[in-house]
Amino acid sequence: MTILYLLALFLFIGYVGRLATFCCRRSLTEWWLTSFLLGVSSVILTGFILSALYQTANTPVWAISVFVTATLLSLILRRLLPTQDRFSVRLLIHERWNDGGTWFRELPAYQRVLFASLFGTLFIIAITNLLLVFFTVPNEWDSMTGHLNRVMQYVQRGTMRHFGGTNWNMDTYPKSVCTLQIYSFLMTGHFENGFKFIHHLSYWTALIAVFGIVQRIGQNRLSASFFCALAYALLPDFLMQSITTETDIVLTAYLSVLLYMLFTFKKTTEDGKPDYRYLYLAGMAFAVAFGHKITFVLLLPSVFVVMVYTVFLSPSWAITFDRTWRLAVAIGISFCLWTLPTGYLKNIEVFGHPIGPPTALKHQSVERAGPLKNLLEQGSRNVVRYGYDHVNLDGIRNLPAGAKINHIMREPLVALEDKLHMRLDEETDFSIQPFAFDRRFVFYNANPYWGVFGFGLIFPLLFLVLIGYVRSRAHVFLGIALVLHFAALSYSAPYDPFKGRYFIETGLFGITFLALLFISPRVSIDVPGRTLWKSYVAVITVLGCLSALLSIFLNTRALPFAWTAPDGRSFPSAFESDRIRQMTLGRPDIYVPYKRFDELVPENATVALATINDDYEYPLYGPKLSRRLIAINPFEQGLKPIPKDANYLFFDKSVMTPKPGDLRLGTDTTMRNAVIVPGEDYYLRKLH
Repeated sequence: MTILYLLALFLFIGYVGRLATFCCRRSLTEWWLTSFLLGVSSVILTGFILSALYQTANTPVWAISVFVTATLLSLILRRLLPTQDRFSVRLLIHERWNDGGTWFRELPAYQRVLFASLFGTLFIIAITNLLLVFFTVPNEWDSMTGHLNRVMQYVQRGTMRHFGGTNWNMDTYPKSVCTLQIYSFLMTGHFENGFKFIHHLSYWTALIAVFGIVQRIGQNRLSASFFCALAYALLPDFLMQSITTETDIVLTAYLSVLLYMLFTFKKTTEDGKPDYRYLYLAGMAFAVAFGHKITFVLLLPSVFVVMVYTVFLSPSWAITFDRTWRLAVAIGISFCLWTLPTGYLKNIEVFGHPIGPPTALKHQSVERAGPLKNLLEQGSRNVVRYGYDHVNLDGIRNLPAGAKINHIMREPLVALEDKLHMRLDEETDFSIQPFAFDRRFVFYNANPYWGVFGFGLIFPLLFLVLIGYVRSRAHVFLGIALVLHFAALSYSAPYDPFKGRYFIETGLFGITFLALLFISPRVSIDVPGRTLWKSYVAVITVLGCLSALLSIFLNTRALPFAWTAPDGRSFPSAFESDRIRQMTLGRPDIYVPYKRFDELVPENATVALATINDDYEYPLYGPKLSRRLIAINPFEQGLKPIPKDANYLFFDKSVMTPKPGDLRLGTDTTMRNAVIVPGEDYYLRKLH
């Protein structure tokens, strides 16, 4: 049956690609982005319907129903869009391949070396990451406690309805991404790494969108578009999520599609033929993004600024009104289809807030800052803190020599902070983890920022645009959007050294500034001469390539090869490590009890869990994800009775008192000072 389901999956992908040829112009970039949007929209909507019918785990129903949803959506879109003939994607790929080859051959020697370095680096990383996606298990903290844990609960329950899990994210987090993960999981024959597919696909989608956006604002200069897309592909924080089940990279893909549609609409108006299809597709992308994650709210000011430039600015109020109502209606209808059903309304019903319970809000949101005066003070500190975090040789500092160079490079910044008495590392009341000028290896290895491309090129070019030295109207609006999102991340939540993953969306605005290296006369590397400037760009590019390679090959969370980190801890290759060891890399002290649990409990057992919010639960499903887990200590609801059909009880001593006969699985207490959140004292009880 697995072969049939895989065949259905590939047929669906091909079918969506065919439908997209009727909905988009003859553009390879646009075809990919339209296919992506139509595909995810169809799966998400199908997932909501199947959940209501208790068919979430029904693979045959999934295999058929996504075709129905995609067909209906495409029919609606085709009625709204201009009539056009279908085009051949195969022929278009052949043409664009030839165009790319001609472009590369005509490059001057200097640029040919730059692009050869970028393409070569991406090729190596692409092969490595694809292998990591297919052959290494997920192991991110949030996935082990919440994201993948709830996906398995939804599969076991046959519905995504609210149920109350141990971790507060289990029910409160929007469910749209779960539909995509469940679909991939079921259609690949319960392949665990299928959970990563939407995230890896989002990586490539965002790159293609960056290429297309720069084509729209960069005078169709292939060099500008390729450079921006390749540089974005190598940003350390973006790279790191391409092989994980973290959710921000998917939001980035949705945002990139939204921005592409808006800038393409702007381009059609400049050509004198406004094409409203892009407003309708932008409305879909907007709602899908909003339904994916509540942090899209932090992007709303930035998106609005882009909308001002691409939609609202026009020769007359009548034209602006005509555009605005179309976009508003598209967003409104799409909001009802892809945002409201994802769980926000249920959160209001259960918790009185669209995000979740008050405890979670106070821990991770703006409420933790207290009075407005303190929020403004501490949020301003966060702006500077994140600014300092961006000025790092991410990737390169994974090596001891790189860390030493990084430390020396940043000494003037540390001295400046000391002179200005900003107290960045002393004030801690609006911090999840205290700020440190030299972050711990575990923080910067797993969650880097933009690396050398960021502080070496993006921020300097942003500054030159905002002060008016470099003139580009589009980049002024993009710069404002970048600044607004940077500020939103700083003021909306406590400082978190793991927050590098949130800045991949900010980087989407920032990476477009690299186009100025090819389209702005004042900083262009196409201008003859400028040896010093060209040398500087070349050095940054080479360092950026090195940074990307080291970020992937020295990523302790998914090491291609065994390695001993600068802190002295040895890590096995992710390809050779056993499942439990790989999943507990972030919490090595729980490896022994979890390994013992896996050895003692049968694969098809039903296990009651009396665990706490921070406990890893996903590894307990077993290597075939076949154990049934029942949480009896749901978040802030108190301990529930042990279900009669449970065969085993897995519990923390802090939750339940052990009885004679209970097997103490224990925890490695010698590691307690080396881990961020130490494990509990775990016990196992055989019930019957």
